Amino acid sequence: MNDLDAENRLRFEQLVLPHVDAAFNLARWLLRSRADAEDVAQEALLRACRFFRGFQGGDVRAWLLQIVRNTCYSWLDKNRPRELMVEFHEELHPQPAATPESMAIADEGRERLTRALETLPPRHRAVLVLRELEGCSYKEIAAITSIPIGTVMSSLSRARRQLHSALVNPGCKELLRGL
Repeated sequence: MNDLDAENRLRFEQLVLPHVDAAFNLARWLLRSRADAEDVAQEALLRACRFFRGFQGGDVRAWLLQIVRNTCYSWLDKNRPRELMVEFHEELHPQPAATPESMAIADEGRERLTRALETLPPRHRAVLVLRELEGCSYKEIAAITSIPIGTVMSSLSRARRQLHSALVNPGCKELLRGL
């Protein structure tokens, strides 16, 4: 934070630092590794600090989470490029009547839900985590992900279906990886 003057440093601390937990949470879900998430969240905060003078106001949380998301995708592109390319094949997963919520409660609960979330492609995990865990509005998610609100809603719907399938058929992802 050496490149900020005292006034901007104080503004940064007041506006951005309260959202550090949300930044780490998003990084953790996107990267699926606590250690990698800590490193990437720290890098994202450094980027936020470096570009804070250019922040024109508005939703600072959305601004920070967009930086975190972009930093995560850059890290994934460099360290795990295949992960960004993996897509979910809906036709391979039947749609049973149970909901993701009832399956998670009935079975192993939080751990099972975590494992299921981690099977989703990073881009779908991002919208789901931003909406369901971070409580972001569609408008905030659109700003964070740089996609139109309609695409946010369709991506969220697809992510929820994928999560449902992962909860109902937990072994399908491993089966697909072996093909």
